[in-house]
Amino acid sequence: MPASKSVKLNTGAEMPTLGFGTWKSQPGAVERAVEIALKHGYKHIDTATAYANESEVGKGIKASGVPRESFFLTTKLDNPDQKEPEKALFASLEKLETDYLDLWLMHWPAPMLNGSTADFTVNWLDTWKKMEELYKKYPEKIKAIGVSNISVSWMKKLLDIATVVPAVNQIELHPSCTQKDVLEFCAEKGISVTAYSPLGSDNSPLLTNEIVTEIAKAHNVTPANVLLSLQANKPNITVLSKSVTESRIISNLTIIDLSEEEVQKLEDIDKTAHFRVCNPNWTGWGSLGFPDCE
Repeated sequence: MPASKSVKLNTGAEMPTLGFGTWKSQPGAVERAVEIALKHGYKHIDTATAYANESEVGKGIKASGVPRESFFLTTKLDNPDQKEPEKALFASLEKLETDYLDLWLMHWPAPMLNGSTADFTVNWLDTWKKMEELYKKYPEKIKAIGVSNISVSWMKKLLDIATVVPAVNQIELHPSCTQKDVLEFCAEKGISVTAYSPLGSDNSPLLTNEIVTEIAKAHNVTPANVLLSLQANKPNITVLSKSVTESRIISNLTIIDLSEEEVQKLEDIDKTAHFRVCNPNWTGWGSLGFPDCE
């Protein structure tokens, strides 16, 4: 099954399959990393207000000299900003030094007072309605809106009230967290999925997993290439690589075609070695409807 180069969103826009993520990338390092990524051909950059590095990402974009219209840019509404999404939108645009976002996501369906305390006075569904209003009010500033970390049961709640179907749902996705229920439901509803932490995050056991290393050896690539390629070989999915090391940023551009048998072997890892890097319980909102977190 050949790996895709891009995925068509329900807006009609093409979203490049391989993206460059900036979660846990420190200010200073991330600026240079984004510059390197764009100069070496990445066409999709992903950041978030919560990462506290939007300004540096903006500087990296500027330093690359790459025209803004030549790549896809995503950022995310932070949990404490759900009361005032319009203010947050303009703050993101200013920090990123851009006139528009290709995609603006709600980072979690979990309003918070700060970075650690849940705010039960705000309903995330009301925040989505406000995002829809802003999408309609500023079509030149927001090309698409979407969500992140949304389970099937919570997506059903959203679709019950939505006038705009999310273009994307960004979720944790790797061989130890396959979330097939979310993938199937989103595909059925015309929602693309972006995979974050596709390697299983830093020092992941997946990088030394026997199945992963065997497939990497067979294709003469790194285990990271295999894990990124797995998501790119599935329909309707885009995937975020992440590094601040120049050699790895360049190496991660190598996406290979995997056989159906190889994809199945990788997906089967979840049956015996399931884990999540980012458990939603940290938000104070419980499992957010994810069955493996209840």
